Order: sequence, then structure tokens, then C-alpha cells
Amino acid sequence: MNPNDLKELRELVDFLKENKIGEFDLDRGDLKIRLKFESAAPAGGVDMAQLGRMLASQGAAPAAAHAPAAAAPAATAPVDEDAGLKPVKSPIVGTFYEAASPGAPAFVKVGDHVDVGTVLCIVEAMKLMNEIESDVAGEIVKLVASNGQPVEFGQPLYMVKPR
Repeated sequence: MNPNDLKELRELVDFLKENKIGEFDLDRGDLKIRLKFESAAPAGGVDMAQLGRMLASQGAAPAAAHAPAAAAPAATAPVDEDAGLKPVKSPIVGTFYEAASPGAPAFVKVGDHVDVGTVLCIVEAMKLMNEIESDVAGEIVKLVASNGQPVEFGQPLYMVKPR
């Protein structure tokens, strides 16, 4: 990275902190940047138009921006505990449910083996119950989403160790 790119990156980090954006992905050709801030702080009003203008002036577009938490970025690169795992992501915005109804058993749990097309959960959107199917065959290693909580488009719901 050249000094100008570092300056732009610092400005971006400052902007993300000021607006309490907890997670941000940038994909610009060969350059991929993922920023994830720690600590739980309530999300503030994010001026996404301003963020878009800032990124457009740098010749980039955000892959994703989430606003659940904000703090200083980690000084050292964390060990990727999810290396080799494939996330099953939410295809829509809605409310995550791991079972068909309250009191019913979860569709899947950690340790279960699933095939492509296996129903993993439900995401409710606009009063419609959408069954979310696995797009990978393997073992459920981690439940990322919380039952009854909102999920965003592209947010990981489960981590699967592929076969």
C-alpha cells in the first residue's frame, strides 16, 4: 500500500468508528479489507450516503457494512478460528428461528451432518417463513445467529465444516 492508500484507510477507519459501524468489508480488485471492531455499543445513525461518496471518491464500493458494535481495531491480526469452515449466510433480512415453532426441536444442532438442500432454519421476513437450506454438505460446527434475533442479508447463520 502506498502512503496515500494508508491515509484513505485511516480516514475510512475514523469514519466507521464515528458512525459506530461494527463490521466492514471492502473488495477492490486484488485488495480485500475486513474491519471488525470489538465491544458492544448501540448503533448510531449511519450516513450511508456519505460512506458511499467517500468510497466512490476512492474508487471502491463496500462489500458489506454492519452497525452493531464499534471500538478500536485489534492491533494484531487475530487467529482465524473459522479457517476451513464455510458460512451459511442469510439470503434475506429478517428474524432468525432455529425451529419451526416455539417448543419444537431445532432443525439442526452443532455436530449434525447436513447435505446440500437440508433445511437449517427459518428466516421470517414480512410475515413469511422462509426455510433456509444448506448450500454445502458437511458438519455443523457453529451456530452464529441467535434464535429470535434479527439477521441481515449476507450475515452468517451457521459455520459448516465441508466434507
